[in-house]
Amino acid sequence: MNKYANFATFIAQNHHICVVQAENPDGDSLGSALALEEVLSSAGNEISLYCPVNIPKYLRYFSGWGRVVDEFDFACDAIIIVDTVSEVLLSKLLQNPAIKNALYQKPVFAIDHHETAADLQFDFDQLIEPKVATGELIYDIATELKLTTNPEAASCLYGAIQSDTLGLTSQNVTSDVYRKIANLIDMGVIPAEFEEKRRDLMKKSARILSYKADLIKRVEYHFDGKLATVFIPWEDIREFSDEYNPNVLILEELRLVDGVDVAVAIKTYPDGKLTAKIRSTVPVAEQLASYFGGGGHSYAAGLRIYESYEQFLPELVNATSRLLAL
Repeated sequence: MNKYANFATFIAQNHHICVVQAENPDGDSLGSALALEEVLSSAGNEISLYCPVNIPKYLRYFSGWGRVVDEFDFACDAIIIVDTVSEVLLSKLLQNPAIKNALYQKPVFAIDHHETAADLQFDFDQLIEPKVATGELIYDIATELKLTTNPEAASCLYGAIQSDTLGLTSQNVTSDVYRKIANLIDMGVIPAEFEEKRRDLMKKSARILSYKADLIKRVEYHFDGKLATVFIPWEDIREFSDEYNPNVLILEELRLVDGVDVAVAIKTYPDGKLTAKIRSTVPVAEQLASYFGGGGHSYAAGLRIYESYEQFLPELVNATSRLLAL
């Protein structure tokens, strides 16, 4: 039996589908959503794209990003959630009574590559496989079900995989992933053109470069420099995040510091929410995030809790020190 038969049945039984991203869109979630729009439209489905926040400017190198809207499509027959099965990452949706009702009443299918256990309270079918990106899983689904993958869809899948593997450099990239990238190129992707668009959107204004310098000055190092943290308050998020995500500005820089095993960027919000993005050079990121109810991959993970920064930081230091001592 085709292992994706349940998804084939889902798209056959539901014509009008809303594809949903979580409130922290990244290249994988955006590319996956746009690719699904292409391949499912080719199969005869009517697709709408929803994200509870505006797509950040630095992700707008994906063609079609403007079709992702922040108004939920209540006329849809069913819902597909991409790149998460975590309730905390869908909190904005669940805080809206009408959207929450739709999630509980309509058929829902979740497609994700994270190995973190699902904790959604509403009923849903799922395809969760430990791939390098949700985009890779969608590639496999489209291939297995013989769904049409046009050059636009191929470009979106290429971008999704590139994004979640840091340009095919992460430790989980295999020769099979490279073969899929080669196939996407055969389908019409031109890597040089895609990269040119991405780099153009990644350019920094002088204001952002100055802000990056401020972030670097805020970096704190803990227990012999193995953990590096940076604090990003709400005021920074409000002022800079639409132009450039502060996490993107600083996290990879921290991971490249000599002696740093774990780098964490911590954001706080007016409602008391605290989020943290974790990048590591040793395979502990997912374990560290799960200690606080988060999840992700061995080298890249995230979490969200309602706790003060002053309370969280020593807990983070203690948890990291225990993991690195194992």
